Amino acid sequence: MVEERWETFHRWGPYGLLFIGCLAAAATADLLMSPATRWAAVALAGGALLLQTGWDRLRRTRPGPSAAGAVYYFLRWAFAFALTWLNPFFAFYAVCGYFGAQALLPRRLVRIGLFATAVIMAGSQSGGLPPKGTMGWVVFGAVLVINCVLLTVFSHLAAQEDERARVQGETIAELETTNARLQQALDENAALHAQLLLQAREAGVADERRRLAAEIHDTIAQGLAGIIAQLQVVAGATDPALVRDHLASAQSLARHSLGEARRSVQNLSPLDLEHDALHEALKKTVADWGARHAARADFTVTGTAVQLHDEIEATLLRIAQEALANASRHAHASRVGVTLSFMGEEVSLDIRDDGQGFDPLGLPARSGAGGFGLDGMRARAERIAGALTVESEPGHGTAVSARVPLVPHDH
Repeated sequence: MVEERWETFHRWGPYGLLFIGCLAAAATADLLMSPATRWAAVALAGGALLLQTGWDRLRRTRPGPSAAGAVYYFLRWAFAFALTWLNPFFAFYAVCGYFGAQALLPRRLVRIGLFATAVIMAGSQSGGLPPKGTMGWVVFGAVLVINCVLLTVFSHLAAQEDERARVQGETIAELETTNARLQQALDENAALHAQLLLQAREAGVADERRRLAAEIHDTIAQGLAGIIAQLQVVAGATDPALVRDHLASAQSLARHSLGEARRSVQNLSPLDLEHDALHEALKKTVADWGARHAARADFTVTGTAVQLHDEIEATLLRIAQEALANASRHAHASRVGVTLSFMGEEVSLDIRDDGQGFDPLGLPARSGAGGFGLDGMRARAERIAGALTVESEPGHGTAVSARVPLVPHDH
């Protein structure tokens, strides 16, 4: 808005100051002017008006300091000097030379233009031009010096103000650039946040799928395998008592598998851990496995047994169930030993069998139709910041060891 106001002044200010000078000169014409000088003043004022009108048309194509602007400035000064010579009150018109110097003149001519305007103002303030007598010249010189000193002071202040305005303008421009970059960064951050949310949602879905797949493999699949084994015995049996025992076992496995399936869907702890601690649930699991497969199964606890965090207990129980299932299904083991060790800040679960063993380096990659055995056990252990190792050799059995942090149950 300041620039707009200055533009308005440069457009209409000379007209207004010329009009004020004419009014003041007309009011003092009888005291200061002869008839001839009056007509000369009217002619000069008309010439100044025509000059201003012509410049208004030309200035639109000559913005800023230029040669045309310098010609207009000094022609206007000449009209103002001549008018002030005829009547000191025409100095009102000369005042516009102070405000138009920097807008019209090249930098090297600004001081010359200001000094020339100061000459007119000093002549008007000292009693008119030309100065009369020696004292008139002395007063004129003193007033001119005062005007030059004031011009220097105000020019210095104006230069400082311009410099401050320039610095403020650069600061504002830099702030606008910074704000634009900040807004761009915020937009990019919002897009990245949305992308991360999408990736987190997809990762959550994939993790849930893996969990359900592992739960189904460790519960329903093993339960169905046990049921099939019991029914196969029934199919070839002739003893009614044996048939009833195996049917009852199959029915029990079916109920247990159904319960585990429901708990897996609800993301609850295994059914075996609902009322028992981990070491008790493992003891029952090992005993049931031995009874079901007519094999020797030993369970041992070392250290002081404590109740662990639900996720830790569920993970170790699932690893034990999978290792036992592998011992019967793949290793055809006749003896299994399970050890649960509480060791300071770590819990270790070791499952050893005397089965046919295998070459750990020669295992084929898991296919879409394959199981979740060793990969599933290892993934379960790593999910709770643990590790799983497998040692086996063809003909010499298998040892599976899972080591996880000892995190007590949060009561």
